[in-house]
Amino acid sequence: MAKIGRNEQCLCGSGRKFKHCCLIKQQAGVTPTTPEQQFKLSLNREIAQIQKTAGEKRLKIRELGVFVLFSTVAGDAWLLEISESDALQLSDQGAPLPVVIDENPETIEINWTHTFGIRDKVFELTAYADKTVSPRPGYPTREIHAAIARIKKKFSAEMLGRVHVAAEAVAIADEGAGADKD
Repeated sequence: MAKIGRNEQCLCGSGRKFKHCCLIKQQAGVTPTTPEQQFKLSLNREIAQIQKTAGEKRLKIRELGVFVLFSTVAGDAWLLEISESDALQLSDQGAPLPVVIDENPETIEINWTHTFGIRDKVFELTAYADKTVSPRPGYPTREIHAAIARIKKKFSAEMLGRVHVAAEAVAIADEGAGADKD
């Protein structure tokens, strides 16, 4: 597990150095100490911030690891995961939607509802439930495409390929863990 240096930017996304931010809280026993816990807090905070921006009906795009979060002037907000083109709606016409993130020490699970794509400069969503395709004209496709390109530069194809764990592999791992406990 990697350690963060005192003079590095804090993992919480505050923009301050670690020693002036979460290190103080960590030493006081206030904040989680693992990178996974820090990432979950960062993801939840970014979701809350993008929902707030959507409520204000302002355009905003944020990157966090393999995720792109964005809000539109219509008040919609989405969380995108770029390795499998998964999407989850966070706000609809300015109203925040409930978001459930299940986490264990090995994984962070998000119940994705859509896949996304950009075709002919139009953002498109395909629902997992019924495979309906919904074009979303007016979404910031150029900015989303640029954010995806920046993320793909940061992470190798191999790393991006390891982001998703197939449901079957999780079930097998869970069964194996149960067998070890007996």
